Amino acid sequence: MPCGLPGRTLRFAQEAHATLTSRSPVADLIGASQLAVDATTGLSQVVEGMHAAIARPVLRRAPPGRTGGITGFVYGSIRGVTRGVGLGVSVLLPAVGRGLPLRASSPRRDATLAALNGVVGDHLESSGNPLAIRMRVSHRGHPLLLERRALWADIPRPTGRLLVLVHGLCVGSRQWRRLGHDHGEALSRDLGYTAIYVDYNSGLHVSANGRALSERIEALVKQWPVPVQQLAILGHSMGGLVARSACVHAASAGHRWPRRLRSLVFLGTPHHGAPLERAGNWVDAILGVNRYTAPLGRLGRIRSAGITDLRHGNLLEADWQGRDRFELGRDRRTPVPLPAGVRCHAIAATTASAVGRRPPGDGLVPLDSALGRHRDARRALSFPESRLWVAPGLKHLDLLSHPQVYDRILRWLRATPETSGRLARRRDDPAYPGARRRRR
Repeated sequence: MPCGLPGRTLRFAQEAHATLTSRSPVADLIGASQLAVDATTGLSQVVEGMHAAIARPVLRRAPPGRTGGITGFVYGSIRGVTRGVGLGVSVLLPAVGRGLPLRASSPRRDATLAALNGVVGDHLESSGNPLAIRMRVSHRGHPLLLERRALWADIPRPTGRLLVLVHGLCVGSRQWRRLGHDHGEALSRDLGYTAIYVDYNSGLHVSANGRALSERIEALVKQWPVPVQQLAILGHSMGGLVARSACVHAASAGHRWPRRLRSLVFLGTPHHGAPLERAGNWVDAILGVNRYTAPLGRLGRIRSAGITDLRHGNLLEADWQGRDRFELGRDRRTPVPLPAGVRCHAIAATTASAVGRRPPGDGLVPLDSALGRHRDARRALSFPESRLWVAPGLKHLDLLSHPQVYDRILRWLRATPETSGRLARRRDDPAYPGARRRRR
């Protein structure tokens, strides 16, 4: 077994243990105080903007959103005092909390943190807030150090079949257990997969999370204790977009893990966006028309980059770079096909009890979006009909636990061809253990 660690793998390992094995209550308090300061100063700007709009004559041009004189001094003082208090808290708390024991994270805390990151995770990341989630992988609730010896210790019986599960917006890896069922655990039992769960900041751009996921999987496959024969990815909702983005990044970065990828299963993934985000975009535009309501539009703009990516289903940096992500406009995405050579499957849900001619979606994602259908042939995803299924009478989260959904996933993955012989012949692949030794 190799004793050294590649620099990138070591960095992932350090991040995983620093963020998953324990949590500092002081860090949580500092993060909460920073967020409270940001919220207070932001709200004061909204109120000041409305005040300025009302105080100015109607026929004048739209104001810049600031008041003058004593009124402006008061608003400025509120923001200044708030920032001062926040700075004091961030300085004093570490000294007061020095020596306090670290605590294991609780399910309630994890759920709250995941929801918070989904809504404002990009702001948490850019402001250096300790509440921002860093991408990490785990197995049965235990954080994984991406190093071969550590993986041997943490996973007593690793198999050559890897299943990577990627959650959706505003949730974490704990979401996979619902009503006593976990798709990952069930597939481990029935098909011999080793289930690996991914946690990530769902408020970041899908492209940023796709890049990070590709790098994590690359490190995971390289350090896996036994030869990886099959890799499958199961993505729920936004998680499916992150998985597709990871495939694109892997191709451009020359990563080798896609050579192991055999199956991609999407559960309620908004391949072509979700109407709720598009509705929010229209609300922003309507509020911005009137100078009295324009300051309220700032409230809508607190939603994260991850959420705005769901307007049309952005996958690439080119889909958002150099553009105002809140601007009302048409779909400008670069068309991205399904990865070649991979068995891709999609399950959509409809709240209707029977699948008619035009059934509704699952309450969050329209049926056509979940099935990859689009009026523009360049954007339509070429799923074979045999790898599409609509689950009647279910909502978005029911895709995580309904027996019929699991039966369909099980049937599809069971039909995945064995690849061990093909992998054994890939002697030029350094991800295959011993390949370099044989070349010598």
